[in-house]
Amino acid sequence: MLHDRSIVKIADNSGGILGRVFKVPGGSKRRYASLGDEVIISVQTAQPRKAVKKKEVHRAVVVRLKKACRRKDGSYIRFDENAVVLITGSGKEPKEPKANRVFGPIPREVVERGYQKIGSLAPEVV
Repeated sequence: MLHDRSIVKIADNSGGILGRVFKVPGGSKRRYASLGDEVIISVQTAQPRKAVKKKEVHRAVVVRLKKACRRKDGSYIRFDENAVVLITGSGKEPKEPKANRVFGPIPREVVERGYQKIGSLAPEVV
């Protein structure tokens, strides 16, 4: 579960390395984001000469969480880090990943939430 001020790894080749969550959209009472939820992040560290710069604000999808997430079959899935993938579009626009590569495993829940492109770019879907 991610909330405001959580530090996350950016798991794509857009140029960002670390980001800080500063908003979980979805109403004034919404506090936490889980797998497949959108968050708004600020880039804290970035690679030089890439598309994403430090201090920029972007929308992102949560793809890995340290907190265990329960699946419908009763099993749990948990990762070693909190990670997000930057996306384009907001509102009615299609939400595609900004980058053309995604690093690390992606859980099935993200693909089921409508981010098939992220699932196809990932090396494995667990």
